[in-house]
Amino acid sequence: MNIRSHRFSKSVWSKRSNMNSNQIIKRLPYQHPFLFVDELTMISNEGISGHYTFKKDEYFYQGHFKNNPITPGVILTECMAQIGVVCLGIYMLKDEISEKQKPQIALTSSQVDFFLPVFPGEKVTVVSEKEVFRFNKLKCKVKLLNEKGALVCRGQISGMIKA
Repeated sequence: MNIRSHRFSKSVWSKRSNMNSNQIIKRLPYQHPFLFVDELTMISNEGISGHYTFKKDEYFYQGHFKNNPITPGVILTECMAQIGVVCLGIYMLKDEISEKQKPQIALTSSQVDFFLPVFPGEKVTVVSEKEVFRFNKLKCKVKLLNEKGALVCRGQISGMIKA
């Protein structure tokens, strides 16, 4: 998978795993109002892609910014981390994680460049490519695209994931 191209030859779910999008999302250690994953559309041991639609009544739009709501960059980074690192990590640790045994997550670093705003009601797509996964540290190249397919932000996010 190449992060430069957000189109994949086909939607892929590993045949070796019974884990589907809903099962991965259920294992996330987040809940409303801090869950930024609606659907996962592609996953393999090399990468993942998924979507989230920012609802018009999200709590952070009340103050960011007055009369001109824009999704904060830290929230966009969190969306990329949840889909691009945590969901991928859950998939990669699928034999060790269950609904009762939630993963332990710690974001260790992020470097993200922002290019376009995301407004209330917009659906975004996150595309992530694994760079390395060892000693429970997952490092990924990630990008976030708007509904038109334009690049909103991209960067590198790392996190520690343990069962």
